[in-house]
Amino acid sequence: MKIFVAGATGAVGRILLPKLIHAGHEVIGITQSESKKAIIENTGAKALIADVFDRESIRSALDESQPEVVIHQLTSLSNRNFSDNTRIRKEGTQNLVDAAISVGIKRIIAQSISWAYEPGERPASEDEPLHVVAEEPRKSTIDGILALENEVSKIPQHVILRYGMFYGPGTWYERDGFMAKLIHQRQVTATEGVTSFLHVEDAAEAALLALQWPSGPVNIVDDEPARGTDWLPVFAQALGAPTPETTSNSNAWERGASNRKARQEYGWKPLYPTWRTGFSGSLVDENNSMLDQ
Repeated sequence: MKIFVAGATGAVGRILLPKLIHAGHEVIGITQSESKKAIIENTGAKALIADVFDRESIRSALDESQPEVVIHQLTSLSNRNFSDNTRIRKEGTQNLVDAAISVGIKRIIAQSISWAYEPGERPASEDEPLHVVAEEPRKSTIDGILALENEVSKIPQHVILRYGMFYGPGTWYERDGFMAKLIHQRQVTATEGVTSFLHVEDAAEAALLALQWPSGPVNIVDDEPARGTDWLPVFAQALGAPTPETTSNSNAWERGASNRKARQEYGWKPLYPTWRTGFSGSLVDENNSMLDQ
């Protein structure tokens, strides 16, 4: 297929593009920066300059490439720009979807999150509602996700990937990432709140497989939702950081998510089934990659 990837140079996009090319697809990736075109082109994909906040720019890129599928992996989280990230989910997604509809695209795959569900006692499944009555600061995140998923659903065939918390290369949880630095400084406390994690390699593989999946949302998370009191000491140890302090506090919406649908119905199998081995394994892989360079 001919596939248009928005967010081609992000943490997921950089891994996804080679997967798509290897699978035999023709790939077009967009970037706002001329300096990042080489990142896309080095994978064998075609690079176009386009700004998702510019309706005419994104329409022109889609009109020029005439893809069969759009993959939406756009975020603005590398610099923790949360307001810009919400704008991408709202305005950027609307521009991308409107442009896709205007050129006749029938299928879209989009990045969402698995921690937008309303509070509950057990890991959330896809048939449970999102947390529409959340208060700030969570409300801004939920509003962005609701807008994104609503827009994406306007495309006849739409797969919404509700990803877990990313770790691995290019994320906050890589060896020199934002969270790793805070943990080294003992600024993160282990709570009873539950998180579902996901290695970015598994996120990219799911996006590739989703080309054949039915419409609707699907949780893409590892097998083991975990309390902070369980996962944070393991990650700190893998980093060689001090053991974190613990507390019994948690938020009611910190419940994790279930990957039963992805695993049992769609046949998705994560390369990193659990953060218990994934944290240390991904950090070792990062070291090996630096040695190779």
